[in-house]
Amino acid sequence: MRRRDFLRWSAATLTTASCTNTETTMPLDVPQLMPVGFVSHGSPTLALDVAGGADFRTWAQTLPAPRAVLVVSAHWLDAPPTLGTSERRPLLYDFGGFAEELYRVQYAAPATADLAADLQRRLPDLARDDARPWDHGVWVPLLHMFPHADVPILQVSLPYRWTPRQIFAFGQRLAPWRREGVLVLGSGGAVHNLGRLAWDGAGAPPTWATDFENWVRERLVAGAVDDVVAFREKAPAVRLAHPTDDHFLPLLVGLGAASETLADVRFPISGFEFGSLSRLAVQWG
Repeated sequence: MRRRDFLRWSAATLTTASCTNTETTMPLDVPQLMPVGFVSHGSPTLALDVAGGADFRTWAQTLPAPRAVLVVSAHWLDAPPTLGTSERRPLLYDFGGFAEELYRVQYAAPATADLAADLQRRLPDLARDDARPWDHGVWVPLLHMFPHADVPILQVSLPYRWTPRQIFAFGQRLAPWRREGVLVLGSGGAVHNLGRLAWDGAGAPPTWATDFENWVRERLVAGAVDDVVAFREKAPAVRLAHPTDDHFLPLLVGLGAASETLADVRFPISGFEFGSLSRLAVQWG
């Protein structure tokens, strides 16, 4: 057989083998890792803002369909970490002074008793508060991300009295559920100082806000976990960006849960509103 004919025969044989021998070439039921997310959930008025919520909808459409969403919100601070309601309850309108229509917003997504039971079985140190409904750090972003309200939700409290390192480690303990179709989502704010907001929306974001957010972005892209965990000591303008830690710490939960895919980080939502209130969202994986 001439060399040219041999090469043609070899190529045809390999092509046929690759098309027919699927049992040896296909992966054996390797579970897909769900991404991990962090959202800056903004003002409660985002719930009524179709244009402002468009970025959330667009982002969610790029994600694999989750079996459930496990949310850690800046608006439930309780240690040890505590699982919230495992059945559908009326929403918690944990704010005041807004238009009456905001208090009529509904989001009738299902709760997930199965995920709650599984988490408590495998992490027995978790507490339970089944009477605790979802706060606006949960339902405001999710009603835009999953507008059909067909994705089950479970909320777990942010153990606020823990150190940033402990909170990061708690996120690491949630990572196995990524292989079970669960989207772990931290909900807070990348820059959050309500005392410095420009409620009229006028003007560019101040330098202290952009300096802090740019530092967070750069450190996440670099995979510099220790720097992000030590944000109080290392980040610029941190006292202005976060007078209190509550809205930054959900990002550390996400960072911990994303430990396997830290290099695959992106920022699907960006920008500022009300002057210095960051809209930054982070996705790992």
